[in-house]
Amino acid sequence: MEELQLLIHRCIKGDRHSQNELYKLFSQKMFIICLRYSPNRQEAEDNLQEGFLKAFEFLHQYKFTGSFEGWLRKIMVNCALQKYRTKKDLHAIVDIETTSLHEIGNEDIISQIGTKELLRMVQKLPNAYRMIFNLYVFEGMKHREIAEELGISEGTSKSNLYDARIILQRSVTKSLQVAKQSKDSSL
Repeated sequence: MEELQLLIHRCIKGDRHSQNELYKLFSQKMFIICLRYSPNRQEAEDNLQEGFLKAFEFLHQYKFTGSFEGWLRKIMVNCALQKYRTKKDLHAIVDIETTSLHEIGNEDIISQIGTKELLRMVQKLPNAYRMIFNLYVFEGMKHREIAEELGISEGTSKSNLYDARIILQRSVTKSLQVAKQSKDSSL
């Protein structure tokens, strides 16, 4: 039996030291996921703690098929989503009819900024946009799946993703303009 399986079995038996080891092993990766779904660090930390509590509660249900990290990731995402499902804060915010398609611009522009800066921009998105953007882009879910998961229409999922991309691209463009101006003024 591999090391991770032994650690998981000890956690299932309630061994606190093993639970602490499992937490140390996965907390950094899971925290990054929680940050993407949270508007700030405090909420991400809360989601991380809640996610690990749920994971330890249901660890006996893990079947040792597929990746444990993937199983744990799903729990973290579900904890974040559950918070927003109860708020019912997932309606479209910007009227899609008033936003023109030419504002989207070049999608490669996102590759020109740093990961931390992009994460901050995603965190600043309104709750609905942030949830749908993360589910679509990072979790690879289809709009139909997102709609079912969040209890919204497929059209709302599509329009929120569209609007989230526009907001992010505007933020990226603004960030790049500021960086260029700063570089130009230092020359």
